[in-house]
Amino acid sequence: MSRSFKPVLEKTQKTSVNVNFLKRLIIFPDAATWTPSPQKGVERLTLDLFGDERVKTTYFARFAPGSALPRHVHDGGEEIFVMEGGFQDENGSHGAGEYLRDPRGSTHTPTSAEGCLLFVKLGCFAPGDEERVKIDSASGEWRKAPEGFAIQPLHHFAGVTTFLVRLDPGAILTRMIHPHGEEAVVLAGACKDDEGSYAKGSWIRDPGGHPQSLISPGGCTLFVKTGHIAAAAAEAAQPVAG
Repeated sequence: MSRSFKPVLEKTQKTSVNVNFLKRLIIFPDAATWTPSPQKGVERLTLDLFGDERVKTTYFARFAPGSALPRHVHDGGEEIFVMEGGFQDENGSHGAGEYLRDPRGSTHTPTSAEGCLLFVKLGCFAPGDEERVKIDSASGEWRKAPEGFAIQPLHHFAGVTTFLVRLDPGAILTRMIHPHGEEAVVLAGACKDDEGSYAKGSWIRDPGGHPQSLISPGGCTLFVKTGHIAAAAAEAAQPVAG
């Protein structure tokens, strides 16, 4: 593994990005600056990053057709949702709509013949969470609710839940955001709430504990993760040893 690739992974890292987890944060990828990686054709948009001995980070990764990353290890585990296109590694081919969890210590060599857009979280696995997960959400089971939305569960461990939400056109989802916070990515369509409008690709991180009415005039699908922001806030606030 090349030295220049290490900052992308979970090695010692003093830099922090968007670590005020007590504040609601919205990032629109079309309006943000993407950073090229040392590997030609691969770009990254960091959403948050913190940690010392083991980095925890959330980002979008964009692979041009034919691009690849060298083999690397994920000391703290890796969580991926394939938003567009697809990639290949030692575990097979992973197309749009696939959800992956590779536990701590896992390695792979991702390549993308067609190009892809990924939502990635590194270093997010709790102790004891060692199961490898691979779910094709395109063929997954949706649990419908009479209010005009449906949920597809993806993962749950130690109070942290990951799932997809699909809102029908015109649906209004009124709820209390998880008291320990949530983050969401708009995978398809668009939605809005009292604080703004969110097109496809938008990333929302909310500290939680307040009511929200989410409206989707044309319908939308969201990737949602709840119950983890409060712990991240506490960890990010710890002084860095050095």
